[in-house]
Amino acid sequence: MNKSLLALAVSGLFMFAQTAEAGVSATVTAASDYTFNGVSQTGNDPALQGSLDYAADAGWYVGSWASNVDFGSGDDTNLEWDFYAGQYFQLTDTVSLDAGIAYYTYHGDDGSSEYQYPEMYTKFGFANDLGQTELNFWYTCDYFGGGADHYISMVAHTFTVAEGHDIRISFDRSTSMDKELWSWDGESSYNHARIAYMTSYAGFNFSLAAEDTDYDVKNADARVVFSVSRTFGG
Repeated sequence: MNKSLLALAVSGLFMFAQTAEAGVSATVTAASDYTFNGVSQTGNDPALQGSLDYAADAGWYVGSWASNVDFGSGDDTNLEWDFYAGQYFQLTDTVSLDAGIAYYTYHGDDGSSEYQYPEMYTKFGFANDLGQTELNFWYTCDYFGGGADHYISMVAHTFTVAEGHDIRISFDRSTSMDKELWSWDGESSYNHARIAYMTSYAGFNFSLAAEDTDYDVKNADARVVFSVSRTFGG
């Protein structure tokens, strides 16, 4: 699927969400870059993204998310299309748990299907007087189709600086459990830090983030990413 087809698919989410039953929502996002744990998936170029979700009152949900991608010369992969399902639990007044499984798929090149892989995740939320703290974990036994066990651990905190204006600070570490199968420039892990300012206006959500990694490649260097999104339905 090329960018024009992705644009058509994303625009179709507008009409679907506006006529769908309660619990269904669609989000459309335009971003100056698509970074995944601090590494650009679009060759440092902009991204158009869309998601379609259903959330039940009981806490379970299913959804799908898509974005254009660009893995460089010699690889015509141009679309990432992911699917996920999970369950949200409000364990106490202040503690929540979100657990589920995602499946990442890639399209556009004869070899794109080799990148596909499943991933399990658990996300713990802790509400406190200073905001919302998160401890999040992701694990796969076949990272990017390379056969390596891989996990990501993240700590994040979001706080309000003024009504309608939030700051989110996060730190995550990506680790390959078999660097013979997958590594980052010969290393088994790398770190990623990010700080984002978030606000909303006239139904649109805005984010301006600065991020950096200690992975020494051009697609993972320091950058500022701006995005604007709008959610319909829900």
